[in-house]
Amino acid sequence: MDERDNEKSLISRLGEIIERSGNIVFFGGAGVSTESGVPDFRSEKGLYNAVQKYGHSPETMLSYSFFMENTEMFYDYYKNNLIYREALPNKAHMALAALEKAGSLKAVVTQNIDGLHQLAGSRRVFELHGSVLRNYCMKCKSEYDLDYIMAPANCRGSIPICSACGGTVRPDVVLYEEALNGSVIGGSIHAIQNADLLIVGGTSLVVYPAAGLIDYFKGSALVLINKTKTSYDSQADLVINDAIGEVLGKVVNI
Repeated sequence: MDERDNEKSLISRLGEIIERSGNIVFFGGAGVSTESGVPDFRSEKGLYNAVQKYGHSPETMLSYSFFMENTEMFYDYYKNNLIYREALPNKAHMALAALEKAGSLKAVVTQNIDGLHQLAGSRRVFELHGSVLRNYCMKCKSEYDLDYIMAPANCRGSIPICSACGGTVRPDVVLYEEALNGSVIGGSIHAIQNADLLIVGGTSLVVYPAAGLIDYFKGSALVLINKTKTSYDSQADLVINDAIGEVLGKVVNI
């Protein structure tokens, strides 16, 4: 069997698994969004660019302590490296939204903060690391959208300022050193525990505690779709080393 035939066989097997599953949960990482043109800041290129321009690693600049101590530089990095307003949902996002609409997909658990799953039409999305689309004042808790914090008129330098009280507006994203939201974690665990099929895509499963959520899965089939191997491959019922959008797009005919 040549490589093309093998790919068709894997796609066919995934389609059969999805067809017989009534409670599917998808767990996704940065690889889902890179196909929409959203770079992974943890990549070798992302690390190099951050250190070259700012003198710090992305993990350092996206930490809570760095945000508090170097707010101006934090926002300069954040706005130029984590905000991609032109990004649109790709085949993976659209396929998952179609599966939810059909009734078989019950939840999406994502490590991404770009809101592309909702833009594609997904309704039950657990955003483990928050969303760039939501922002709030640290003093009075007034809420702001992405357009507000990106508008220079609303900022002092690069720092968005609350129009109500003058406080600093921060993104509703989980920074390094911060705990994940308890209700989001709880909802994610409950969804994964009750799934009969867990599809994991676009993640190398090295970012914890998010990656540890897979350990709660007790269903009948675990499917891993990622361009590279992961430490969970040996536990999976099906492993497909390919782009998540291409795979799901073919299965759902997007």
